[in-house]
Amino acid sequence: MALAVFMFALMDTVMKLLTARYPAIQVAALRSLTSLPLVAIYVGVRVGYRDIFKVRWPLHLLRGVLGIAMLTFFAFGIRNLSLAEAYTIFFVSPALITALSVWFLKERVGAARWIAIVVGLGGVLVVLRPTGAGFLTIGGLAILGAAAMYAVSAITVGILARTDRNEHMVFWLMVMVAVGASALAAPGWVALSMADLPLLAALSFTGFIGQLAITEAFAKGEASSIAPFEYTALAWAVGLDWLLWQTLPDGYTMIGAAIIIGSGLYLLRHEKDHVEAEHP
Repeated sequence: MALAVFMFALMDTVMKLLTARYPAIQVAALRSLTSLPLVAIYVGVRVGYRDIFKVRWPLHLLRGVLGIAMLTFFAFGIRNLSLAEAYTIFFVSPALITALSVWFLKERVGAARWIAIVVGLGGVLVVLRPTGAGFLTIGGLAILGAAAMYAVSAITVGILARTDRNEHMVFWLMVMVAVGASALAAPGWVALSMADLPLLAALSFTGFIGQLAITEAFAKGEASSIAPFEYTALAWAVGLDWLLWQTLPDGYTMIGAAIIIGSGLYLLRHEKDHVEAEHP
């Protein structure tokens, strides 16, 4: 999981560099287009393509739409925000997933967990500035929208996992985002520069290795034990922000991060207690 988080931090850094020269929707398309060949090879070697079309298409199509929106919103947001700010806001997604699980997965969420969810959302407001000066920034709202798309997509994964293979879910998500985002980006497509080929290669490699690592992590360990490692992304973000853009998070961002991560860890710990109680 630590490797996955590091790879995704590098991938997001590459995306941020690319957004300086290309539209956000095109960067979203490039993210999937560059990784798709490696994903196709991986799926072919691991499980083959015999049953690749035997999937629940409505939910896969929904995931494709959500994936396009999430990547586009995120690419647009990191163009205007530092990685640390973007990650801090995006960390609210576990709270959103917990809240959505009540309606879509019919899970029970007690009063303490609802309080943790509200506290986490409060942390987002701190990052977006309690004065209101930052709340209406398009970048911050774009990252918040990306987190919401991610949360809904995660709920669909929970439903699809009952019938479909993980490899098929990854494959079809990459295909749908690559095709859909490319079609949407086509009217305003900016010709790729040869100088950006190393960045595109890095985008492909980091995205693919990150996906393999996170899949392996959740296959071999308990989700409640592994998920907290996602928060190490903030450390990588701070380091990369300083190395490449000489920026550091301000006090609001650090306070908001502490609130959001604290509420997220509480939710994850509560889930771990619940799992251990059912499977001692």
